[in-house]
Amino acid sequence: MSSVTMGDVTMRAITQVGYGGPDVLRLAEVPRPTPGPGRVLVRVRAAGVDRGTWHLMAGRPYAVRAVLGLRRPRNTATGLDVAGTVAALGPGVSGFAVGDAVFGTAHGSFAEYVVARADRIAPKPDRLGFEEAAVVAVSGLTALQGLREAGRVRAGQRVLVTGASGGVGTYAVQLAKAFGAEVTGLCGPAKADLVRSLGADHVVDYTCEDVTAGGRRFDLVLDLAGSTPVARLRRVLEPRGTLVVAGGEDDGDWLGLGRQFRALVRSPFTRQRLTMLLSRQGRAGLDDLAGLIEAGSVTPVVGSVFPLERVPEALTLLTDGGARGKIAITV
Repeated sequence: MSSVTMGDVTMRAITQVGYGGPDVLRLAEVPRPTPGPGRVLVRVRAAGVDRGTWHLMAGRPYAVRAVLGLRRPRNTATGLDVAGTVAALGPGVSGFAVGDAVFGTAHGSFAEYVVARADRIAPKPDRLGFEEAAVVAVSGLTALQGLREAGRVRAGQRVLVTGASGGVGTYAVQLAKAFGAEVTGLCGPAKADLVRSLGADHVVDYTCEDVTAGGRRFDLVLDLAGSTPVARLRRVLEPRGTLVVAGGEDDGDWLGLGRQFRALVRSPFTRQRLTMLLSRQGRAGLDDLAGLIEAGSVTPVVGSVFPLERVPEALTLLTDGGARGKIAITV
């Protein structure tokens, strides 16, 4: 059963006509998709802006173009984070009904409707509005996997989060506290109050203090900022501490994973554990995040909200470093 009528055959969506800056994005009228087996059609109420969307727009690192299209993307849809209501179910889908409020990930979420894999969406936490729910999946899953799986965080550990005021960082600070860690957040002066409000025990302003030179030691460093050399981050690790390198999109234009690979290469030759994070999308992690949100342990930070037609402005704000927490798009 579906809430979509036969006459509804088109929709508004942001499309990408090439690689580059936000000027390659266009608001267009496109065919409305239909869900295939194992898929769900979601009426988009809000979408989130994440760093991965910028990578696909820019076509960087260049290796992604081998998959997406060398000169321009073959699939012009854009956006990934999503929250909305179920509009139709594809064959074989169970556990959802038309009208259910959901959140998760679906490629092409900067649109009025999007098709999502049934195993990449979950019931929306009642505690959240659609704008808040739309900014959870990508950054929340990255932070959760970085701390719990790659970082193996434990209660009582001292954890340093670099890039603590960013989209992933705001989740990482809250999650580390929820897991019982003592958290230090590294950020700029304009966003120190935000990081402190998220529960960080200590906040370090990177513009006036080099955290790698102050004699502090941490059991776990979650590096989201991607600008500090691995060798310097190792200085603040305990002898058997763990470094998780997640940031580093500016480290070369071809693969963008130079810092991550350097950490992996060095790890076998030291007692410190040096690893990287490549996050995954999936229902299990979404359910875990929803539980933490309902319990009040985690709250999405929505710093800015833009309508669908202003997605290029939202991405400009993200790339200029002006975002506080996450950016939401209302549809």
